[in-house]
Parts: sequence; structure tokens; C-alpha cells
Amino acid sequence: MQIYLNKLDQHLQKSLLPVYLVSGDEPLQLQECCDAIRRAARQKGCEERLVHHADANGFKWDDFSADSNALSLFASQRLIEVRLGKQKAGKDGSAALTEYCERCDPDGDLLLIICDKLDKNTLNSKWVKQIDQVGGVIRIWPIEAQQLPNWIDQRLHSVGLRAEAEAIRLLVERVEGNLLAAAQDIEKLKLYAGDQNLVTAELVREAVADSARYNVFDLVDALLGGQAKQAIRMLRGVRDEGTDATSIHWILRREIRLLSDLHDTMRKGSNPHQAMSQHGVWKNRQNLIGQALGRIPLKRLQRATAQLAEADQAIKGVNDENPWRIFEQIAVNFKSKTPT
Repeated sequence: MQIYLNKLDQHLQKSLLPVYLVSGDEPLQLQECCDAIRRAARQKGCEERLVHHADANGFKWDDFSADSNALSLFASQRLIEVRLGKQKAGKDGSAALTEYCERCDPDGDLLLIICDKLDKNTLNSKWVKQIDQVGGVIRIWPIEAQQLPNWIDQRLHSVGLRAEAEAIRLLVERVEGNLLAAAQDIEKLKLYAGDQNLVTAELVREAVADSARYNVFDLVDALLGGQAKQAIRMLRGVRDEGTDATSIHWILRREIRLLSDLHDTMRKGSNPHQAMSQHGVWKNRQNLIGQALGRIPLKRLQRATAQLAEADQAIKGVNDENPWRIFEQIAVNFKSKTPT
């Protein structure tokens, strides 16, 4: 069955299905959705948790099948997670997941499958249709620009805050669609607001718009502008301030995917301005994005995408690479058209 994100809490309070498939590219909503399912699983009695990284080198679907068939030594019910990432299930994965769904017990283990946005072919695959029959499919969509003010307002209310319209406008302008950054800023504002519970524009400027500190948005602007030395300096600055590598990975991936999509649209006949309009590039960023689009060829973007995949594996501890070093390599390679 299809489950909408805004109805998930209501669903979990009533029942818990044996299988959930959660897909999407927005990390905060993806994380919070999966956390809600994990909490419900613990309340149901799933005290043991098994995690399979299907996007890691050396993973075999036979290992998943063996684990899912084995009886737990510690708990009667288990939460089994399969993290696909951007990987396809493939023939073996489709067979393993279909077989699991055919034999799953509503009172037994709970299977949680997490993956990036599903394409049309995957949505029509046998294993996804099987999950749709016995479990829940939750597709997470990015928050559109016009929806962001309302999302921020609701998020503020959820932590007991109310905000001036100008304060919300400043937050929207600052986060530019990065919900993870928005959530972090709102937590910070809660501390700054104290007992007043009122977020003013002045409070936003004081708490989250300190121009003396490096932030990920200045970093992206430097990277898109080809300012490699400044971008590397900022990378080291945000790292030393305790910024999580996952946040940097997310925003770099977003910008690189956007540039790749723009290249693809232009190959189909659109000019840069038309392409940026089609992909919803904010007007105040079109000049910078346009410069990057003209300077960074598609092959460089494809290389950066592969580097980000390595960084993702490093963040998960799958390989021994340093994700911050990989981010610096991307910054250097965005400096000019000449390969480095």
C-alpha cells in the first residue's frame, strides 16, 4: 500500500506492516521517516536490529536471505534493514526480496528497505509490486521552493516556537531547500529564543546568519565560482566547526546533480536560461549557476558524482577514504576546464 509521509505517524499508531520500502533523495525526511518506523518496531518488540549495506562492495543477497531465514538468539522479533542507496536490486535482489515478501509473517520480523528515488522501471518491478501488496511503500519528495515557508513555519511550531514573517523569509533565503540545515537552524533558534518562544528577524540574523563564520552555502558558492583555494579553506573551516560530512555530501550532491541535469536539458535544445527556468533555479543564483555550467563539462560532473559515491562509502565506514579529502579534490577539479 502507498503511505504518504504526512500520514505516516497516524498509520504507525494504528498498525505495523511486515515490510516497508522508503525511497527519496531528501536526507532529513528520509532519516526521520525511517526513525519513526524504527521506533514503532521497538515498541512492537523488535529488540534486535540487523543492517545490510547492499550498496557496499562484497555484499551478497544470499547473506540477506540467510539472515532473514535464521532464528534470532536474542529476540522473537527483529528489525532487518537493507540499505540500497542508489543501487538497483538486480536479479538476485529482486528474487530475494520477492521471496521474503511471499513468506513474511505479520507477527514476525520487520523489513525496512531504504533507497534513493525510484525510477519508473523499478516502481513497476516485481519486488516493489510485491512489497506494495504485503507492506508499505513511502515515496519522499523534495520540498518545493513555494512550500518551504510553510514547512519552516510548521517545524517551528512543532518545537514550540512562533515566528515573524520576516524571520521565516530570512530562514528560507538562507537554507535554499536544505531541510537538514533548516532543522539545525531551528534547533539553534530554540536555544536563542529562550522563554519568549518568538523568533524575530533580528534573532535569525544573530543566531544563524553570522557572516564571520564559514557555512556550507558560502562554500558552494566558492566551489561553483571556481575558487578552489577559498572552497578548500571553507571546507576545513566547516569541518573544524564540527559540521557533519553528511551535510556537505548532501549539498554537493544536490549542486552536481543540478548541473548534470542542466547539461542534459541543454543537449535536448534548451539554452542555459531556459534550462535553469525548467529546473527551478532561483533567480538570484542563475548567474553563478550559469558560470559554473559554462565552465564545468559533463565529464567533470560525472567524475565528481563517482567521487561523491566514494565519499558516501567513507562516511558509512565501508572504505578507508577520508570524505573531506574527496570534497577537496572535487573543489580543485571544479576550478577550470583543464583536467587536474
